[in-house]
Amino acid sequence: MSEWKNKLYFGDNLEIMREYIPDESVDLIYLDPPFKSNATYNILFEEKNGSKSRAQIKAFEDSWHWCIESEKEYLELVETGPKGIADLMQSMRGFLGANDMMAYLVMMAIRLLEMKRILKETGSIYLHCDPTASHYLKLVMDAIFGGINYRNEIAWCYTGREHPKTSFFPTRHQIIFYYVKDVNSNFTFNKLFREYDKEYVELYFNHKDKAGRLYQLQPDGKGGRYRQYLDETEGIRIPDWWEIKPLHGKDYYTMQKEAEYLGYPTQKPEALLTRIIKASSNEGHIILDPFCGCGTTITVAEELKRKWIGIDITYLAVSLMRYRLERAFKEMLSPYEVIGDPKDLKSAEALAKGDRSEFERWAVGMIKAMPYKPKGADSGIDGYIYFHDDTSGKAKEVIIQVKSGHVGSSQIRDLKGVLEREKAQIGGFITLQEPTREMIKEAATAGFYECKVQNKQYPKIQILTIEDLFNGKTLEYPRLRETTFKQAERKTKEGNPGELF
Repeated sequence: MSEWKNKLYFGDNLEIMREYIPDESVDLIYLDPPFKSNATYNILFEEKNGSKSRAQIKAFEDSWHWCIESEKEYLELVETGPKGIADLMQSMRGFLGANDMMAYLVMMAIRLLEMKRILKETGSIYLHCDPTASHYLKLVMDAIFGGINYRNEIAWCYTGREHPKTSFFPTRHQIIFYYVKDVNSNFTFNKLFREYDKEYVELYFNHKDKAGRLYQLQPDGKGGRYRQYLDETEGIRIPDWWEIKPLHGKDYYTMQKEAEYLGYPTQKPEALLTRIIKASSNEGHIILDPFCGCGTTITVAEELKRKWIGIDITYLAVSLMRYRLERAFKEMLSPYEVIGDPKDLKSAEALAKGDRSEFERWAVGMIKAMPYKPKGADSGIDGYIYFHDDTSGKAKEVIIQVKSGHVGSSQIRDLKGVLEREKAQIGGFITLQEPTREMIKEAATAGFYECKVQNKQYPKIQILTIEDLFNGKTLEYPRLRETTFKQAERKTKEGNPGELF
């Protein structure tokens, strides 16, 4: 048997689960499926054979829309799914109609069926719900996993800024449904405790012995009472009401920068995933997050010495996850592989043909740059890299352009103009096609950027082909201290880390 490698998949999670993940192979699934998010990162995914992905999903669209693919998945659920989910889908469609919510529920139901298949008999699943859809998703979970296997509705509670103009109570919690695969199995559940707060101790541990030890009197079941000492207890059991601070970029009270915040719109705090993974898995267990986003689940799984599988349909997320893991763990990072991204020129050409925007994000990720998300008209920037090469504290910038079609010298002149406009130091031009002689000549006329600390010159305009990237070539610029991505917090894997909040 070959040694296990953690896995990061790029693509539609339905197809990946069906193709790559065997029956009853995963110990714990956490998913936070997006619904009505304000971001629009994900682009329609195209399969290797050139056909459109059956899901046709944009994982961070403002809303889901009923379309021919929704109809196909609905028919598959009704005609081939278990009777419980088939009946439920028909009833829901009769009530909701063929609208955005129904499209979302169909997308979720067909994937949850796959998750049940790959979950071990002793496994657990935590479904993080948007309040807009949580009541419908509870019915879907009952139909697929069985109401008897429902364990908890967990309320994640937090504080936030007030919005006095709203005509409803401010929303200060999210819902997480916790189910097990089989309640009659020896499913994994580890009791979690937290320290007693001062008020609780004063109220209940209100006795002292001669040595000054605090205790409370508890019934012994025989009509008497016994002493329960404070210093002999593990603390108070964590209930289904979790008060964990969300991520805003800055601490709500101190306004200090949050170390783990990466700027990803649906990023969840590591403390939340730490609690879930500690409760429903042990070291060496396999954790799956099929909507992996910026990789909080797999980062915490790695820290807690679990095996992990992450899936996301956008290369923006995959690129960020890779950077986050490698920055956080460095040489301690467990072996992992990325599956589904282009591995050769032919597959890169297929991605470019099917989805130019995702190709651009993938190419930008290949050189560890950050995709640029402009508002409004095209800015001529597909990615950027920040670096420092002096003591001024001001970051210098590399501007990236990616082209998948016909290229010529006029585009190099345009890139020069973008560098002047943005006051950037270096420009990188990534092309699927081989550059022309005129392009190379035009790039050379831009001259050099000089790093005085290194006493070294770097070409101001650099042209790289996709084949160059596959051969290990990359952009040249001062690498004294790169600051492209918001810095992931450094991790250790010595022992079992505690709660992060």
